[in-house]
Amino acid sequence: MDTPTPLREPTFLILTALARESMHGYGIISDVAALSGGRLALRPGTLYGALDRLTDEGLVERDREEVVEGRLRRYYRLTDEGRSVLTAETERLRRNVEAATQRLAVRPAGTGGTTRGPLTVPGTAARPILRPTGGPA
Repeated sequence: MDTPTPLREPTFLILTALARESMHGYGIISDVAALSGGRLALRPGTLYGALDRLTDEGLVERDREEVVEGRLRRYYRLTDEGRSVLTAETERLRRNVEAATQRLAVRPAGTGGTTRGPLTVPGTAARPILRPTGGPA
């Protein structure tokens, strides 16, 4: 079985934006900016190039078109294949975060770090995280 190539962050966020509902270009640009906490600001040319590529790959499809204030608005939606790819990528990232979190919770002796034992990620008992030591006693 082939391992899928990890998605680049802009692609991941475009697919994530479309996971809930179909959207037009400006809506996708706004949602990607919100999802990334403002770190990623897609330009229209970049977005539409990505949407063309994702459409060619069968991950996204045109949903409908409408004219608003004399301008054509094209809506896109996630395909079943796109949902599968996004689901697989989300699981891959989740496993990576879990592995890193576990590694960070276990520090070799003599390297500083925790002295009071690991904390856990809120809502999960199986994902320890580091607790600050609070400085010198």
